Amino acid sequence: MKEIVECVPNFSTSDPAVVEQILGELKGTKNAFLLDYTFDNYYNRLVVSFIGDKQSVLKAMLKMASKAIALIDMRTHKGQHPRIGAVDVVPFIPIKNVSMEDCVRLAKRFGKTLAEKHGVPVYLYGEAATKPERRDLDWIREGEFEKLAEMIVKPERKPDFGPARPHPTAGATITGARKVMAGFNVNLGTPDLKVAKKIAKALHSKKGGLSNVKAMAAYIPERNITQIGMSITDFEATPLYRVFELLKVEASRYNVPIIGSEFCGLAPLKAVVDVTAYYLKIDNLTVDRVLEIAIQNALERRGNFE
Repeated sequence: MKEIVECVPNFSTSDPAVVEQILGELKGTKNAFLLDYTFDNYYNRLVVSFIGDKQSVLKAMLKMASKAIALIDMRTHKGQHPRIGAVDVVPFIPIKNVSMEDCVRLAKRFGKTLAEKHGVPVYLYGEAATKPERRDLDWIREGEFEKLAEMIVKPERKPDFGPARPHPTAGATITGARKVMAGFNVNLGTPDLKVAKKIAKALHSKKGGLSNVKAMAAYIPERNITQIGMSITDFEATPLYRVFELLKVEASRYNVPIIGSEFCGLAPLKAVVDVTAYYLKIDNLTVDRVLEIAIQNALERRGNFE
């Protein structure tokens, strides 16, 4: 594949039957390849990661969005993750031989087509944002789906595409372009959501925490624990070990044990290498010194030995 775009759509569902049908649209699209998907009932959210060339990614995403709009009714949706629509957010990410500008154009084509086909209002965010405040998902999601009808009619909140009113069942959609980010969740050995929220606040960049970090707290009922869910939008500027060390300090402050962690979606290799180098005190570890990457680079340089 000469060009690679990654797309990581988030859908407001955890219904296995709905998940299967959404993924079916992706699997039926030529040159689009599923990498990973996760869903759970406490966030009530499906996160998918897939790749392809520009055309195949756009085609697959439009098919998946159409299916989600047909199957998901936001009027009955409840979940701990902020959201404004059935197809909540759709980022396009440049991976290989694709520029950020290419991904901005993809987001605009996706948003315009979705709005015209389904009457869903669409906001552009990230690198595709038309105004500075719209770069931020939190600003767009203020009030969530429940207050969308009230918020969307404000002049400063007019959608970039589609009508200034929510779709009756699908709400609104956010799309844009961004760099690869790290989704990182840490489980706390306490059911106390108030304490977890205090820890999340200490990490969140706009609430006095670390740059490039968004953090929220959620309760996981089947395990009777809480979780700090984080998005590290620039893990090179704010490495994961720095985030984790601050989280340890804040958890210790409330005498709360850390009982586990996980990546939400796929783990960026650079982020894993940084964590490994820090905790093992390795001076010369870089991505290029990972065996599999060194082999891949050698093959690419030599044209697979042809």
